[in-house]
Amino acid sequence: MENSSIIDIELWRLISAYLFVLLLILIFKVRGITRQKALAIAALRMTLQLVIAGYVLTYLFEFSNPLLTLGVIFIMEGFAIYTIYKQAGTRLSVSLKKSIAISMITGTTFCLLFFNFIVIHFEPWYDPRYFIPIAGMIIGNSMTGITLSVKELLNSFTTQRDMIEGALMLGADPKAAVKPYVNHAFDSAVLPTINNMLGMGIIFLPGMMTGQILSGVSPLLAIEYQIVILLGILGSVGLSVILFILLSHKNFFNQDAQFFPEGKN
Repeated sequence: MENSSIIDIELWRLISAYLFVLLLILIFKVRGITRQKALAIAALRMTLQLVIAGYVLTYLFEFSNPLLTLGVIFIMEGFAIYTIYKQAGTRLSVSLKKSIAISMITGTTFCLLFFNFIVIHFEPWYDPRYFIPIAGMIIGNSMTGITLSVKELLNSFTTQRDMIEGALMLGADPKAAVKPYVNHAFDSAVLPTINNMLGMGIIFLPGMMTGQILSGVSPLLAIEYQIVILLGILGSVGLSVILFILLSHKNFFNQDAQFFPEGKN
């Protein structure tokens, strides 16, 4: 261990942490859950992506440039949208993919700009030390929120098809017929963020705040940053998900109010 405030992790100790991946793969196998391959790929991708990100961030922080910063944000948005498509678990219609992309880009961009220019107001505006980590938290959490809402919406529309079509036959308009399921999808998407806020400081100790305090930043300043970050995430998740729901639910009906549970192309 080096004589510093941060404890170094030796290589064999780092490798030992992967035992938890093996343990979960064993549990999947015993329980007959076919998720082993997905978990192995996720662990491998996580490792490679973090190694690459570490070196890329080191370069960006040293040679800050507005085009490089915006390029990273563009890649993050694109990868987040692609991940939502892949995690949906089913083939998505073209119109639904458009709704996901528009809501993801609009919701996160608005919150990121508001956060950077109004709440924190750092200079220069493209400073990668602030811009990229904040964008990562906002885009990542919005990606999770929209993914949950997509899966919940498609699942509800498939399993409750008879109820929705029954409501339509009784005279309900499309918006009213799907309202309970749309509201449930929105609630399911924002619930993890609300749970994080409820447990913050007691169950969850945020890495950003803890890291700042460990690096010598004033605890009060670290708390301020963590509070505004959490509120920014809440706003981005809520805005992105409600945009997706407002844009997408029309894609499940044609002009004659005929219902398509998988979405119309």
